[in-house]
Amino acid sequence: MRRLIAAIILIPLAIVVVALSVANRHPVILSLDPFNGEAPAVAMALPLYVVFFAALALGVLIGGVAVWLGQSHWRSQARRLKRETASVRRENEAFKAVRSSPATALAIPRRGAA
Repeated sequence: MRRLIAAIILIPLAIVVVALSVANRHPVILSLDPFNGEAPAVAMALPLYVVFFAALALGVLIGGVAVWLGQSHWRSQARRLKRETASVRRENEAFKAVRSSPATALAIPRRGAA
């Protein structure tokens, strides 16, 4: 089912990406110098789809880093709770070991015996 849903989404997306790439393959000049428009210090002639996909990839990367940094609180809380759980489990096992040893067992009085 999951593969079917992925195919339903990815196949049309791939068709759109290929159509966008074919339609926008003409070169555009990407200038990284905002102060000198006539003779920029850094300029590249790239196909428009390369500029588009590079901007898209950069946006996904920046968004992923922002989400990762925003979730640091939850990751640290999960690590703390994992350590606490391990500590409680060790303590519980120690109590079980002490309780089951015959030296610490308490005598249970019988009702009829006096």
